[in-house]
Amino acid sequence: MKRLFSAVLFAALCMTVAAKPAKRDLRHVGMDYLDKSFAVYDSIQKRIHGFAEPGFREYRSSATLADFLEENGFSVERGVAEIPTAFIATFGSGSPVIGVMAEYDALPGLSQDTVSFRKPVGGMDYGHGCGHNLIGTASVAAGVSISRFLAASGLPGTIKVFGCPAEENGSGKAYMVMAGCFNGCDAVFDWHPSGGNRMQTTPGLAIISARFTFKGVSAHASGAPWKGRSALDGVEAFDYMMNMMREHIPPSARVHYVITDGGKAPNVVPDQAQVLYYFRHPSGAEARKIFDRAVLAAEGAAMGTGTSMEYEIMGGNYEILINRSLAQIIQDNLVRVGGLDLDSREREFIKELAANSGSKDPEKDLERMTTVVEKLGPPSSGGGSTDVGNVSQIVPVATLQVATTVSSAGMHTWQQTASGGTTIGTKALLNVARIYYLSAVDIYTDPARLGPVKEEFRSKRGEHPGFVPLTGNRKPPLDYRD
Repeated sequence: MKRLFSAVLFAALCMTVAAKPAKRDLRHVGMDYLDKSFAVYDSIQKRIHGFAEPGFREYRSSATLADFLEENGFSVERGVAEIPTAFIATFGSGSPVIGVMAEYDALPGLSQDTVSFRKPVGGMDYGHGCGHNLIGTASVAAGVSISRFLAASGLPGTIKVFGCPAEENGSGKAYMVMAGCFNGCDAVFDWHPSGGNRMQTTPGLAIISARFTFKGVSAHASGAPWKGRSALDGVEAFDYMMNMMREHIPPSARVHYVITDGGKAPNVVPDQAQVLYYFRHPSGAEARKIFDRAVLAAEGAAMGTGTSMEYEIMGGNYEILINRSLAQIIQDNLVRVGGLDLDSREREFIKELAANSGSKDPEKDLERMTTVVEKLGPPSSGGGSTDVGNVSQIVPVATLQVATTVSSAGMHTWQQTASGGTTIGTKALLNVARIYYLSAVDIYTDPARLGPVKEEFRSKRGEHPGFVPLTGNRKPPLDYRD
């Protein structure tokens, strides 16, 4: 009788177990979190949009993100790389180690209200015309969602959110690389606002920016000009030599300048003048060679005009080492997530913004924002410069582009400031967070996927003595916006 009872009980238990619903896929943990957190991240990005702080002075923006990460279980190290507004937030332990990069500095001259026509905000100069309010908030949203997965799954793995100041010409990440902040990462995710949704396959250009200051002797420009030595003559002689040099540098190089100080009055021989130069090339090593030639030209200009010259490197960034293996992992999830899901109000805003930007086809601008490029594009050349290139020299990096404004306007525009501070920007940053999240889960659940990523990185990096900063050995220029 006991045996019969035991058999019946065992059968009942088996039926109960069989009838029990299958365990829910933990991949949904972070996605569910992001789906429920629109208001949270809408509030954060709009606060940073309103702060609009210059590079290396993003005190409130940096603190907003770092505090939020700390409140969500991250260990936060602040003031890294001798930069008060830089931080590293860490959750989890063991490998794989994945990093996401947050940015939050604004641009001068791009103050703008969140309306579809040009309307600067009174009393403000800086604005988020490159969408760094969204970059920072998206990376934090991704970090928190990924931490939820790690906590729920119990899998080994670490997520790091890097608070990266002064991307705009300040080369903040270069100093973080020099300080070893990214050491130990297996992969780092990067993204940038855009007019469409795709993976970046353009490495961009390496850049060195430098300020050349000439000093002379002041004199009355009419009464006794022979007593003076014009610092402005030194600048102009330097500029003339650089313009002649253009014929003798590679056609892929770019050299541009602006005179930032030419004197105060025409009747006074300037005893100080200054010019700011950008030197760009697809290769950081070649950019350095062009810069070295420019220094010789500046020295010659000073000698010929009887002035003295000193220069200061303001920033230096390498080109991005494109890692197509890592990009493909993110590309697959970009297709899975799709473009922006805009409501009727947001669609009208975009079409009005496009029309006010001179677009000939506002509907096409809208279509680019709501659809995705389905396949990873071929390798390409050209583009701008970013300090992300420095990070890509030491660890595998892939850059995602997600639509935040109309393609007819582009970045560093009032249009980006306008749309980025609305719910359109919030939807874009949450799409980024979802794509980052799914890509990180793919790697944590199948670390073997990093094999091709690391192999490609090694093949492109080659034998190298280590990171040689294009900024030289200078300290972070915390006052570069002065």
